[in-house]
Amino acid sequence: MKRSDAHILKRMRALWDDAHDFDPKDPMFGLTAAEMSGPALSRRATLRLLAAGGALTAAHLMPGGMTGAAQAEGKSGGTLNCGWAGVAEIQTLDPAQIGQVLQFQITSNVLSGLMHIDNNLVPRGDLAEDWVVSDDGLTYTFKLRQGLTFHNGDPFNADDVIYTYERSSNPDISIHSKVLANVASLEKIGDYEVRFTLKNPQASFLTKTLERASGRAMTIVSRGAIEKMGAAQYGLTPVGTGPFKVTEHVLGQGVTLEKFADYYDPERPKLDRIIIRPIDGVEPIAAALEAGDIQYIGGNPIAPQLIDRFKANPDLVVDIKPGPGFQSVWLNPWREPMKVTDFNRPMDEMLKDKGFMVRLALAKALDRDTYIKQAHFGYAVPGYGSINPAMAFYYDQEIGEKSQQAFDPDGARALLAEAGFPDGKGFPELEMIVTPGSKRNGLVLANIYKKVLGITIKVVPKEFSVGIQDFNNMEFDMRLGGSGGDYDPDDGLVDWMMTTSKFNGRTRDKAKYPFGYFSNDLVDSLTDEESVTADLEKRKMLVQEANQITSDKVTCGFLYHPVDVLVHSKVVNVPAANRIPGLADLDRVTLN
Repeated sequence: MKRSDAHILKRMRALWDDAHDFDPKDPMFGLTAAEMSGPALSRRATLRLLAAGGALTAAHLMPGGMTGAAQAEGKSGGTLNCGWAGVAEIQTLDPAQIGQVLQFQITSNVLSGLMHIDNNLVPRGDLAEDWVVSDDGLTYTFKLRQGLTFHNGDPFNADDVIYTYERSSNPDISIHSKVLANVASLEKIGDYEVRFTLKNPQASFLTKTLERASGRAMTIVSRGAIEKMGAAQYGLTPVGTGPFKVTEHVLGQGVTLEKFADYYDPERPKLDRIIIRPIDGVEPIAAALEAGDIQYIGGNPIAPQLIDRFKANPDLVVDIKPGPGFQSVWLNPWREPMKVTDFNRPMDEMLKDKGFMVRLALAKALDRDTYIKQAHFGYAVPGYGSINPAMAFYYDQEIGEKSQQAFDPDGARALLAEAGFPDGKGFPELEMIVTPGSKRNGLVLANIYKKVLGITIKVVPKEFSVGIQDFNNMEFDMRLGGSGGDYDPDDGLVDWMMTTSKFNGRTRDKAKYPFGYFSNDLVDSLTDEESVTADLEKRKMLVQEANQITSDKVTCGFLYHPVDVLVHSKVVNVPAANRIPGLADLDRVTLN
């Protein structure tokens, strides 16, 4: 080993030890209030926050590791043509109603928040120029940038933060209202100063609650624009303070963004215009990229069968990172033969329920390794819960061995037989909803079920907006789908696994279906507790316990965790600062 290498390793070890040198019960992670406050976090504070969230890796400790590899920058100006994968239309860009990654990828370029995460998932000031955190971690006082305007010319000030909070905390308006449940109050201190008071210290407040993209709850909206345009039109052409403004949005055709000349950073954005076209289907988006009709792919994950094909193309760049999300086979508990009307019963009692036997058989029959190999060409990680490997600290490496859902073909067949369907005989043909782009994946799953259980699953492709509506209404047998952009355990638990989660049969007929796809009092209680727990080890224990219950009691058939694959033409320069897993921030992107 070279002397210089030994020095680097020693320095990395010292940084690692310092980053983890705090009492897990300390909501400030061993940092002073000054270190946690703005206008920018020091490298030490950044490493400490990464360690606290379980996301610190050796790459962050390397010299220059926080910013990523340097990339030559092209000239400013020009138009970037993008294809948004796996969707026929972009339904809404109103942050209060956004429920999919493909939408907040766009709004992150249009609307601002008090904070925004960087490429290390660390919160940085956005509309907040500076902030001060109290010693007890309960109050956050933000100094706002002055002299800013919305895209329509209206001035931005503290009233817009108050209005956004009041709108987003109203469950009748926002599907993200629970994200603000830990906020006791928000007060206006001055025209450019606001103060949040929390009920309890919250480890994820700057990121989960105030971050402009993944949190959505406090993505700042324009009151004047909403009152003038109406909520429906605002959903199509939202007005923000971000680097790009929406100049056109035609459902089914796409969205056009243009440079906002009065953005607070005069060095951004680089591009003059971005044209985003929704493209459903695997081959259409590949053909558009290879023909040069589009230069960048955003939206839903790229079909895995295209990855090697794109990697072999010398005109394309393929960048693969761990993906923050999970995908599942959702099983409707209100449909026979997998009907379960009470998930609160003890496990031994549930195992006597024929409906639960079927659900567990369907989960145990999931040969995840075969599925990933055939459907994703190896580009995925087997999944057994909603907490993904990107949440390194909270992720349970052993859940695949402990879960009731572990692949067990003999056990799956025995359960199905005990439920009255030996070798699949008499089992009804169920329909599994997929998007047109994931039809092949659905067929792989159907073949696995046929081979393991002897049952027939009919794969039914539906355009995304139609399929998600059936899912929200609880009008489906099975559905292949899941989540992306999950940076904190609250994304997996609060958003998906609670009785009141925003995706849990949100628009169902509540008289017909008392709950959505899952309801468990203990999971609700554990999740309520973990979301406001500052003791990291305790939070980890709560998160993993809740995750284990959702796995064992078959909230769904957890299938895999995706990788995040960015593909673009070599004429496009994507600097490290814009490479945020799950997002498609384009404010620093240039063209050769």
